Order: sequence, then structure tokens, then C-alpha cells
Amino acid sequence: VKFAALSVALLAGSASAFTAPSTVNRAGSVSLSAEKSKSLPFLNRPALLDGSMAGDVGFDPLGLSNIDDVGIDLYWLREAELKHCRLCMLAIVGFIWPEIFGPAPGCEAATDPCQTDAFWQIWNSHPQYIAFGFIMVMLIEAFSGIATTTGRETGFREPGDFGFDPLGFKKGGDEKYAKLKEQEVANGRLAMWAAAGALLQGCTTHEGALQNLSHAL
Repeated sequence: VKFAALSVALLAGSASAFTAPSTVNRAGSVSLSAEKSKSLPFLNRPALLDGSMAGDVGFDPLGLSNIDDVGIDLYWLREAELKHCRLCMLAIVGFIWPEIFGPAPGCEAATDPCQTDAFWQIWNSHPQYIAFGFIMVMLIEAFSGIATTTGRETGFREPGDFGFDPLGFKKGGDEKYAKLKEQEVANGRLAMWAAAGALLQGCTTHEGALQNLSHAL
């Protein structure tokens, strides 16, 4: 009886020894066949970037989409990206428009084509404009923060959706609206680079954005 029990134990141990390598091989094959990122085909696609969001091409080399333990998750990151996209699209228009058409009414003191220098001209002549701008920024940020927090908790709000659609883009159908969202993200990302370049060049060359562009051309 003891010999039979010992034989069964040895056979069980032998079987388990042969089972482990097959598990490792299966895991290895799954890893090798994992879907690759569209933007970085030499890296695997981030788990949470499944292409369901507009503009998602699997670009996340720093792994930011996997952060969820410091109060930041993919919802929060998407909200931040859309906010900066929209802000920078307005900002780059604000850089170029006065350089072509001149300062806005009430801002005649801002004559410098370089908008980083024109800011200080307004600061010196009408500091109340700057103060009003800062107050509006705080109010908008408070409203945006409440909307973001509520959306994360309830799941009823898509990131960046404030129900603001005066031109009725949503009425054009789901397919057309999805294309518009793709275009918003694509142009917003380009605008972030453009605004950063305009700010950097304005602070270093003290020339307008179009002036700097003309030098490059």
C-alpha cells in the first residue's frame, strides 16, 4: 500500500512538472500575438486604448493611460486633452488675428505684433482686463471641474461634453459627428504644438507668429 501511494505521488509530481512549461509557452504565445499600437508598431497597444475614443491610435509610450491610483484615470486625461485642444485652437487664432487685423476694440494699446509683448502692453494700460480674464478662467475651471467629477462618478457624461452645440453638429448623424470629433482632436493636437511654438518664439525673438513663419520660409 505504501509503495502504491508513493508511486501515485511521484506520478503526480511528474505530471505537474510537465504542466508548468506548457503554461509558460501559452503565455509567451499570447504576448507575441498581442495587438500592436497603430502609432508605435514596435510596441503593444495599451490595454485601455482600444480605439473607441476619437483620435485614439494607441500612442502612450509613457503608460499614462494605466495610471489610476493617484486620482488620475483615462477619463480625467481625456478631459484634460480636449480642454487643452480647444484652448490652444483659440490661442493660436488669438496670436494670428491681431497680427493681421490689428488689436481688438478697447485694446488699442496692444500694438506690438508679438502677442507675448502685447500682453504686457495691455497689463500696463488696462490691468482690469487681465484681472477679469483671470476671474473668468477660475469660474470656467470650477464649472469644468464639477462636470468632470460628476461625469467620472456617474458615467453618464462623455469627457469634454458640455452640451454646447449651437450649430447642431450632433444632428448630422452618428457617423458624421464621429468624424467631426476626430477632426477636433487632430486639429487640437496640432494647435497645441502651434501655440507652444508661438509662445516660445514670441518670448525669444519678440516677433509675431507670422513674422517668425516668414523668416522660416
